Amino acid sequence: MSKRSHENPRTDKAETGEAVRRSVLGDAHVDRANAAKSDFDAPFQDLITEYAWGTVWAGESISRRERSMITLALLAATGNFEEIPMHIRATQNTGATPQDIIETFQHVAIYAGVPKANHAIKLAKMTFDEMSDYQSMDGEKS
Repeated sequence: MSKRSHENPRTDKAETGEAVRRSVLGDAHVDRANAAKSDFDAPFQDLITEYAWGTVWAGESISRRERSMITLALLAATGNFEEIPMHIRATQNTGATPQDIIETFQHVAIYAGVPKANHAIKLAKMTFDEMSDYQSMDGEKS
Protein backbone atom coordinates (compact mmCIF):
# COMPACT_ATOMS: atom_id res chain seq x y z
CA MET A 1 0.00 0.00 0.00
CA SER A 2 1.48 3.35 -0.96
CA LYS A 3 1.63 6.36 1.33
CA ARG A 4 -0.09 9.52 0.16
CA SER A 5 2.37 12.37 0.20
CA HIS A 6 1.24 15.96 0.48
CA GLU A 7 3.72 16.65 -2.31
CA ASN A 8 1.68 14.60 -4.81
CA PRO A 9 -0.06 16.50 -7.60
CA ARG A 10 -3.35 17.94 -6.44
CA THR A 11 -6.60 16.30 -7.44
CA ASP A 12 -9.51 18.18 -8.97
CA LYS A 13 -11.34 17.83 -5.63
CA ALA A 14 -8.34 19.31 -3.80
CA GLU A 15 -8.19 22.26 -6.20
CA THR A 16 -11.94 22.78 -5.89
CA GLY A 17 -11.64 22.44 -2.12
CA GLU A 18 -8.91 25.05 -1.94
CA ALA A 19 -11.03 27.48 -3.97
CA VAL A 20 -14.19 26.87 -1.91
CA ARG A 21 -12.27 27.09 1.37
CA ARG A 22 -10.79 30.44 0.30
CA SER A 23 -14.21 31.68 -0.81
CA VAL A 24 -15.84 30.75 2.51
CA LEU A 25 -13.07 31.38 5.06
CA GLY A 26 -11.07 34.03 3.22
CA ASP A 27 -7.56 34.06 1.81
CA ALA A 28 -5.93 35.27 5.04
CA HIS A 29 -7.31 32.34 7.07
CA VAL A 30 -6.33 29.75 4.46
CA ASP A 31 -2.88 31.30 4.01
CA ARG A 32 -2.30 31.10 7.80
CA ALA A 33 -3.49 27.49 7.89
CA ASN A 34 -1.27 26.53 4.94
CA ALA A 35 1.74 28.27 6.48
CA ALA A 36 1.21 26.31 9.70
CA LYS A 37 0.94 22.97 7.87
CA SER A 38 3.71 20.51 8.70
CA ASP A 39 4.73 17.10 7.42
CA PHE A 40 2.86 15.67 10.42
CA ASP A 41 -0.54 17.21 9.71
CA ALA A 42 -0.33 17.65 5.93
CA PRO A 43 -2.28 14.42 5.24
CA PHE A 44 -5.08 15.65 7.53
CA GLN A 45 -5.10 19.11 5.92
CA ASP A 46 -5.26 17.47 2.48
CA LEU A 47 -8.16 15.29 3.67
CA ILE A 48 -10.27 18.20 4.89
CA THR A 49 -9.45 20.32 1.85
CA GLU A 50 -10.46 17.55 -0.55
CA TYR A 51 -13.46 16.11 1.26
CA ALA A 52 -14.88 18.78 3.56
CA TRP A 53 -14.29 21.67 1.16
CA GLY A 54 -13.93 19.94 -2.23
CA THR A 55 -16.89 17.59 -1.77
CA VAL A 56 -19.29 18.65 0.98
CA TRP A 57 -19.00 22.46 0.77
CA ALA A 58 -18.68 22.32 -3.03
CA GLY A 59 -22.00 20.54 -3.48
CA GLU A 60 -24.70 22.33 -5.41
CA SER A 61 -27.89 20.98 -3.76
CA ILE A 62 -27.93 23.51 -0.93
CA SER A 63 -26.56 27.03 -0.70
CA ARG A 64 -23.48 28.11 1.23
CA ARG A 65 -25.80 30.11 3.49
CA GLU A 66 -27.61 26.90 4.38
CA ARG A 67 -24.31 25.04 4.80
CA SER A 68 -23.14 27.72 7.23
CA MET A 69 -26.28 27.31 9.30
CA ILE A 70 -26.01 23.50 9.28
CA THR A 71 -22.33 23.65 10.20
CA LEU A 72 -22.92 26.04 13.08
CA ALA A 73 -25.78 23.89 14.36
CA LEU A 74 -23.69 20.73 14.21
CA LEU A 75 -20.68 22.34 15.87
CA ALA A 76 -22.86 23.62 18.70
CA ALA A 77 -24.92 20.44 19.07
CA THR A 78 -21.83 18.24 19.29
CA GLY A 79 -20.00 20.63 21.61
CA ASN A 80 -17.24 21.41 19.10
CA PHE A 81 -17.15 25.07 20.07
CA GLU A 82 -13.59 25.84 18.97
CA GLU A 83 -14.57 26.28 15.31
CA ILE A 84 -17.73 28.33 15.90
CA PRO A 85 -15.96 31.73 15.76
CA MET A 86 -14.28 30.79 12.46
CA HIS A 87 -17.64 29.80 10.97
CA ILE A 88 -19.33 32.93 12.35
CA ARG A 89 -16.68 35.03 10.55
CA ALA A 90 -17.30 32.95 7.40
CA THR A 91 -20.94 34.03 7.33
CA GLN A 92 -19.73 37.33 5.86
CA ASN A 93 -18.94 35.27 2.75
CA THR A 94 -21.79 32.75 2.82
CA GLY A 95 -24.73 35.08 3.33
CA ALA A 96 -25.98 33.68 6.64
CA THR A 97 -27.28 36.62 8.65
CA PRO A 98 -27.21 37.17 12.41
CA GLN A 99 -30.96 36.39 12.36
CA ASP A 100 -30.23 33.08 10.59
CA ILE A 101 -27.61 32.27 13.19
CA ILE A 102 -29.75 33.00 16.25
CA GLU A 103 -32.55 30.89 14.79
CA THR A 104 -30.06 28.11 14.10
CA PHE A 105 -28.92 28.17 17.72
CA GLN A 106 -32.55 28.19 18.89
CA HIS A 107 -32.95 24.89 17.06
CA VAL A 108 -29.85 23.64 18.84
CA ALA A 109 -31.41 24.62 22.18
CA ILE A 110 -34.54 22.59 21.48
CA TYR A 111 -32.93 19.53 19.89
CA ALA A 112 -29.50 19.34 21.55
CA GLY A 113 -29.74 21.33 24.76
CA VAL A 114 -29.93 24.86 26.10
CA PRO A 115 -26.39 24.91 27.59
CA LYS A 116 -24.82 24.10 24.20
CA ALA A 117 -26.89 26.74 22.43
CA ASN A 118 -26.19 29.27 25.17
CA HIS A 119 -22.43 28.76 24.82
CA ALA A 120 -22.63 28.96 21.01
CA ILE A 121 -24.59 32.22 21.27
CA LYS A 122 -21.98 33.63 23.66
CA LEU A 123 -19.23 32.78 21.15
CA ALA A 124 -21.23 34.26 18.28
CA LYS A 125 -21.79 37.53 20.17
CA MET A 126 -18.09 37.81 21.02
CA THR A 127 -17.13 37.09 17.42
CA PHE A 128 -19.61 39.60 16.00
CA ASP A 129 -18.23 42.20 18.43
CA GLU A 130 -14.65 41.43 17.30
CA MET A 131 -15.71 41.62 13.65
CA SER A 132 -17.38 44.98 14.25
CA ASP A 133 -14.28 46.34 16.03
CA TYR A 134 -12.02 45.09 13.26
CA GLN A 135 -14.23 46.51 10.52
CA SER A 136 -14.39 49.84 12.37
CA MET A 137 -10.59 50.01 12.48
CA ASP A 138 -10.47 49.32 8.73
CA GLY A 139 -13.01 52.06 8.09
CA GLU A 140 -15.31 49.67 6.24
CA LYS A 141 -18.11 49.74 8.78
CA SER A 142 -18.94 52.15 11.59
